[in-house]
Amino acid sequence: MTRPITAGVDGSEESLAALAWAAREAVRRGLALRVVHAWRFQPHDAIDAGDPDTQAQWVREGLVEAARTVTERHPALDVTTDVLDGGPVETLVAAAADAEMLVLGSRGHGAVVGFLLGSVGQQVIAEAKSPVVLVRAGDQASAEAAGREIVVGQQGDAEDSAAALRFAFETAAARGATVRAVRAWTLPPLFAYSPASLKLLDEAGGLEPYEKKALGEALRPWRERFPDVRVVEHVEMGSAGQVLLSVAGRTQLMVVGRRAHRTAVGARIGSVAHGMLHHADCPVAVVPHD
Repeated sequence: MTRPITAGVDGSEESLAALAWAAREAVRRGLALRVVHAWRFQPHDAIDAGDPDTQAQWVREGLVEAARTVTERHPALDVTTDVLDGGPVETLVAAAADAEMLVLGSRGHGAVVGFLLGSVGQQVIAEAKSPVVLVRAGDQASAEAAGREIVVGQQGDAEDSAAALRFAFETAAARGATVRAVRAWTLPPLFAYSPASLKLLDEAGGLEPYEKKALGEALRPWRERFPDVRVVEHVEMGSAGQVLLSVAGRTQLMVVGRRAHRTAVGARIGSVAHGMLHHADCPVAVVPHD
C-alpha cells in the first residue's frame, strides 16, 4: 500500500509553507497528501475559549481551510485531513510512522539565524521512523528551480548513508534535479593510525583519494538505480557541518541522516542534522538510519 506524504499544520505561516511544499512534492511523486493537526482541549480562564466541541469544530474548520489552499492549486491531488487527539510529539511521531515523509514548519528569521527549532520539533525528528522535512516560512516554489541541487551528506560506509542517499536520489528523480553528494573528512588523530588503516590508505594513494573512493562506492548502487539523475561528487576537508553549509546557498533541499537507535540519554538528532536545522536557509530533510 502506497503511503502518503503527511504535513503537520497548526495555522502558522511556517506550517502553511510546509503544507505547500508537501503538496508540490506529493504531486511530483504521485502520492496522496494527508494534512494533520495535533489537538487536545485546553480551557482558558482569561478568555472564552469555548467548550471541547466548539474548539474541535474551530480546529476542523481551520484544517479544512488550509487544505483548500492546496486543492485549489493542485485540483488532481488526493488530499485528506485529520484532527489527531493528543499531544503534538506523540501524535506527529505516530503520523510519521504511516507516511512516506512528515513535513513540518519551522520558524526562521533570515539566513544567518536559520531555523528556530523548538522542543517539539526536535523530539519529533529524534523519534520519527520516517524522514522529517523542515520548511521555513517564506519558502517558495521558485527555490526549486533548475540549477539548484539536492545536497546530501554521506559519511561512514555505504550502509550508513543508504537511507539518506535513497531519499536524495528519489527526490532528485522526481524533480529532474542534480544530486550533490558531500563527504567531508578530517585528519585522524595520531592514535587512530594502525598497520591495517595505514595499509588501506597506502592502497588508496592517500587520505583524500581514500575518501573519494569511499564516496564513489556508496553512490554506485544509487547511480545504477537512477541512471538519469546527474551526480556531483564533492569531497572536501573540513567538518561535515561546515562543508554542507558552504554549499547550502544553491540547494533546493538539504538531506542529512541521523541514527535511529536510542542512546542512554534518549533519542538524539545528531550534531550535523542539528547544525543544518538551525543554520541552513533551505528545507532540510532528516532521514533516520540504523
